[in-house]
Amino acid sequence: MAYVFPDLSRLIAPQSVAVIGASDRAHSVGCEALKNLSQHSDFTGEIYPINPKRDTILGLKAYPDMASLPKGDVDVAMVCVPADRVLGALRDAADAGTHFAVVFTSGFAETGEEGKLIEAEMHAISQTSGMRIYGPNVPGLSNINRRIGLTFSPVFKDDKMGGKIGLVTQGGGLGRSFIQASERNIGIGLWASTGNESDLQLGDFVHYMAQDPDISVIAVLAESLRDGPRFLAAAQAAAKAGKPIIAMKVGQSEYGVKATQSHTAAMAGSAAVTSALFRQHGIVEVNDIDELIDTAALFVRAGIRKRNGICVYSFSGGTGALAADMVGAAGLTLSDFAPQTVTALKALAPSYAAVENPVDLTTAVFTVEDMNRNCLELVAKDPDTDIVLLPTPANYGGITDLSAADVIALSGGDTLFVPVWMAGYDAKGYRALNEAGVNPFHSLGKAAKAMKRLIWRGNWQAGDTPDDRVVAALPKGALDEAAAKLFLDGAGIATPRGGVATNASEAVEQADAIGYPVVLKALVPGLLHKTEAGGVAIGLADAAAVRTAWSAMTAQLATQEITLERGLIEQMVAQTGTECVIGLHDDPAFGPVLSFGLGGIFVEAIGDVTYRSVPIGPAEAARMIDDIRGHALLGPLRGRKGADKAALADVLVAVSKLGTQGQIAELDLNPVLAGPDRVVALDALIVRAENEE
Repeated sequence: MAYVFPDLSRLIAPQSVAVIGASDRAHSVGCEALKNLSQHSDFTGEIYPINPKRDTILGLKAYPDMASLPKGDVDVAMVCVPADRVLGALRDAADAGTHFAVVFTSGFAETGEEGKLIEAEMHAISQTSGMRIYGPNVPGLSNINRRIGLTFSPVFKDDKMGGKIGLVTQGGGLGRSFIQASERNIGIGLWASTGNESDLQLGDFVHYMAQDPDISVIAVLAESLRDGPRFLAAAQAAAKAGKPIIAMKVGQSEYGVKATQSHTAAMAGSAAVTSALFRQHGIVEVNDIDELIDTAALFVRAGIRKRNGICVYSFSGGTGALAADMVGAAGLTLSDFAPQTVTALKALAPSYAAVENPVDLTTAVFTVEDMNRNCLELVAKDPDTDIVLLPTPANYGGITDLSAADVIALSGGDTLFVPVWMAGYDAKGYRALNEAGVNPFHSLGKAAKAMKRLIWRGNWQAGDTPDDRVVAALPKGALDEAAAKLFLDGAGIATPRGGVATNASEAVEQADAIGYPVVLKALVPGLLHKTEAGGVAIGLADAAAVRTAWSAMTAQLATQEITLERGLIEQMVAQTGTECVIGLHDDPAFGPVLSFGLGGIFVEAIGDVTYRSVPIGPAEAARMIDDIRGHALLGPLRGRKGADKAALADVLVAVSKLGTQGQIAELDLNPVLAGPDRVVALDALIVRAENEE
């Protein structure tokens, strides 16, 4: 589906702003919002305070209502009135031709059903008038690069440092903590906090930032994804523009999910699905606010390109060993120095120094002038080294100050320097690194995570999509396993040869035609777990076995008040291969989602499953197969041939296309037997979408 995103330029950089509920009462929302725009912003456009009880407010001419403004076509109306007056204010603004409304007021969907109904009315106002609504329950919008504050925050006046990071959040407090990273010289150029999202959503602002030349990295802090596919479409736009998205999604635990629902009144979705779909779309996921800040700052410096080799460079042997261990634990690679690099280092360093990565120059760097800078320059020029990790375990005053100066002097080239300042944050060297924009990490573990994410994003490639062949419609009537498999056969997904019988004699006829051994499965409406109910018989070697199985199954089901009226007779496929599970489900945040993992009992025992938004192409399907922890089980093992991964990828592609039609609420193929010569779905369940007959 192609999404049309709104042009937010008149919201981000307005030329005229009305403040509905403007006030001169100190610390009120209407007062703070007006002060931020008129006194603390570099705003040169028209400001219209709206208050029927005042002629002037903070030295500005006031107007009784939106209809009284000297001209219509106002870019933005900031709504600063109590909850019971918000709808009226929005209607007045819309009637006056306002383009955007910013609703600060809270007390809507987050309070319960009545609040949700009011938000639905807000959305209706937007739909019918064309006025887009930002909020409710937002702290505002801060265009720090242009010094425009559409916010009631009392500390906006201190937000004086812009930058290349665009920040999109739903809550205000965590966004404010990111903004205050400006104390470390990490600048935010534009901050949008979307609140309850009655109209405009996270994805709309991500899409805008993808086109904004002042923004190079987009940081997202999401409590919920109200329209996951829309957000992913915005992420695709960012990827095409070469702008990485660093995202933190709240809702990794049951507690987090409940908290986000009470805060934003939206479904949080599955953490596993979110993480997999983020990876699919090149979104770098982090787990905490400090990681979000530090990783975004690193990406601003580093940009996106392929990197691999890491050098650990320190004057402390123990620190270097710990750093190297962190690099290895993160699955990263220490660079192999070129012979000329080692030779040149040995000529400069003392004989007892370690110069073959990790580098430990020992305390000699404290006494030999320029040795540190010269050795660091050699390491940076090594052809196999893309990143230099520089841990400083303690503050040694002038010594570490000089070391920081060396890093600053040599940074900015092709080799990326990643300093880690582990103690003494009031040190001159630490401050100098921040002021130079070479922002240090505070721990080796966080630095290793950030480097891993940087390297991953540099190697990430956008997924492909399948061909445009049309998928056939689901057949009419009940979708029992027989009907489901007939449909799958038509979609190019192999199933065992089989037929339907209504009695034992017909079952034998079908088995004779198929060839023994066969499997008998009960076809009973609503009976999803046939094995547990006694509705499956396997290894039936001849006609007598089929008759006996039919009789036994009839009796067993009768004890559960179930009548066996129809049965599926199928070829019993030799169990040569690995059992997998392939599925589709309707995720509350992302809509149709494809799943793949180890099947049979493994799916319940270890849950080794990964996910993708649909549709996908063969290359993405291959990556999906390799994404599960147990992917080695699909390869050759101890003389056993591996699965036909290309054929397995084809099945994933075919199932993903089924998920684009809106016909299927749930599809479960478990197990799918992936063998060296064929891939066949042994069991199939399809649940029709509610809108399908």
